[in-house]
Amino acid sequence: MSNRYFGKYGGQFVPETLMPALEELERAYEKAKRDKTFKAKLKVLQKDFIGRPTPLYFAEKLTKHLGGAKIYLKREDMAHTGAHKINNAVGQSLLAARMGKKRVIAETGAGQHGVATATGAALLDLECEIYMGTDDMKRQALNVFRMRLLGAKVTEVDIGSRTLKDAINEALRDWTASVRDTHYLLGTAFGPHPFPTMVRDFQSVIGREARAQILRAEGRLPDCLIACVGGGSNAIGLWHRFLKDKKVRMVGVEAGGKGIRSGEHAARFAGGSLGVLQGTKSFLLQDADGNVLGTHSVSAGLDYASVGPEHAYLRDTGRAEYTYATDKEALKGFELLTKLEGIMPALESAHAIAGAMKIAPKMKKSQIVIINLSGRGDKDVQHVAAIMGEGVC
Repeated sequence: MSNRYFGKYGGQFVPETLMPALEELERAYEKAKRDKTFKAKLKVLQKDFIGRPTPLYFAEKLTKHLGGAKIYLKREDMAHTGAHKINNAVGQSLLAARMGKKRVIAETGAGQHGVATATGAALLDLECEIYMGTDDMKRQALNVFRMRLLGAKVTEVDIGSRTLKDAINEALRDWTASVRDTHYLLGTAFGPHPFPTMVRDFQSVIGREARAQILRAEGRLPDCLIACVGGGSNAIGLWHRFLKDKKVRMVGVEAGGKGIRSGEHAARFAGGSLGVLQGTKSFLLQDADGNVLGTHSVSAGLDYASVGPEHAYLRDTGRAEYTYATDKEALKGFELLTKLEGIMPALESAHAIAGAMKIAPKMKKSQIVIINLSGRGDKDVQHVAAIMGEGVC
């Protein structure tokens, strides 16, 4: 694995005008992660602002209901702003301020990264603009309002699929024209190098904590780690500290949408092929001519045509395995965890719950599963209510 690649995946497939910005970012990040002052400030913010460490919670009733392995939830839903996205947003905002940037821009689908970026920008007194697809703005109206309350400008993207892919395109266009004073705060382990590595590093606090917490709780490592995979930051954040622990199984759950045969899904490993999109080479949903296919998921955060390059590498090497959950299965997971444990997961995280509903019952009762509960479901209540035909105030 070279500096800029994970096996054959990754790289920097961007216009020449962006190369200086990427090189500046790589230099700044490499210097910052070795700097004791930067690391100390980040650690303080993780503790006092984000609220880390987040709990590792034994889901006793879910365990009993499924009848197999003991299930623990890594409670990223309890981090400030309600999702794991804040770990990366605060880290990159701190880096942007260190680089002397006055403005940050970001893309968002489910809105949690947008909220986290707006929060990081407010904390560090940075101007902030968030690009978001029209369709995602409708199903995540609450998060749009939260971003605006935090002082961010939310720019509607009403072209293409009007979802995350198009929001990223617009953010990249903005960055091309404003690299001198602007940092692009990419939200997932995707895009051109150094973003996949940098985002993974900022999210790896999840796995470091989970490893120490499960050793305290059970005296041993888990048998299986389960996380949803859109771009892949919450999964790689949980997994990174366990990569060398070969006996720990790692399962990523993609968005199966309305089913693979329907063509309305975002399961890249079930229906994709090698391609280049938005600065990186990875698995991509595309046709025979290389045109990007439309995607669908009940979850805005998983509704994306490609996946982070490190995930493609882990899949090729066999270190991680990938499955998918359909919209219906994710909604069942959403309802089940809410009713059994009193914990409402984000629709993204509900895909991981749906994956565990298939995996845990087949395991021994002495075995242990950790699910990354990457976000809370407040943002999805109105969307789920509409699907179920329920009215909300």
